[in-house]
Amino acid sequence: MNLTYKGISIAYTISGQGKTVTLLHGFLENSTMWTDTVALLEKTHQVITIDLLGHGLTDCLGYVHTMQDLAEAVNAVLVNLNIAKTTLIGHSLGGYVALAFAEKKPDALEGLCLMNSTPFADSKERIALRDRAIRVAKTNYSNLVSMSISNLFYEDNRLRFEKEIEQIKTEALKTPLQGYVATQEGMKLRADSTLILKNLTCKKLIIAGKNDPILSKTDLQHLEKLKDVTINVLEGGHMSHIENKEEFLQNIMHFVE
Repeated sequence: MNLTYKGISIAYTISGQGKTVTLLHGFLENSTMWTDTVALLEKTHQVITIDLLGHGLTDCLGYVHTMQDLAEAVNAVLVNLNIAKTTLIGHSLGGYVALAFAEKKPDALEGLCLMNSTPFADSKERIALRDRAIRVAKTNYSNLVSMSISNLFYEDNRLRFEKEIEQIKTEALKTPLQGYVATQEGMKLRADSTLILKNLTCKKLIIAGKNDPILSKTDLQHLEKLKDVTINVLEGGHMSHIENKEEFLQNIMHFVE
């Protein structure tokens, strides 16, 4: 399905019946990442997936996509579907977007799950890496995307999930260069959202990979100090829905129930 929003098209899917769960994919991903999750949740819930700005089948909206821009697009879909309450589950970038949504509409959330994601702003080192990646993307996009996807998996898992990695790379390359750059620029700009997460009164879950290259052990130690936030650490890297699929799905089902 598609929604016309500010002159562009936003792609989304909706299936199942019951309380609503909204799934937000990560950077260089799209709604196809949620196939197994949707198949499980739609048996008991209404499930919405949304292609974020500049990803999948959703158009770009300018040359910088802030987390607020992405969250407003998500809200537009939910408003169009008359969804007043939802549980948000966001993978990586999707978690940043979920927190931006939570800042504006905390009362609309029944639950928030940060999946391989963090409320912390980019460090100076991370910003420098994003700037470098943007420069490389403009000259060697395909190789950059291929390397970036492989590095999200724990090194010991890369051969095991070789087929899945190739499929993710194929989907990632559907992200246009403009979408890549605009989203990188937006992620650089995001502010620390720790207080937003702390002050939310809905149920909160963080799913982390034991060897996640994005969410460090130091970050996890800081997050463990937050009250009313459940943290489940799974084996693997940044792609828990693939590297530890069964346990991930069990975590998600328990959370939404």
